[in-house]
Amino acid sequence: MNEEITRLRRENAQLKRANEILKTSAAFFAAAELDRKLGQ
Repeated sequence: MNEEITRLRRENAQLKRANEILKTSAAFFAAAELDRKLGQ
């Protein structure tokens, strides 16, 4: 039981990091697209 909790906590931490990376990259690409549209 304790091993499963440890595994799930580790997996949760990995998913949180991945989610932050995705949010950051989405914001980056949204800003780049906005710059592209404004530059036309």
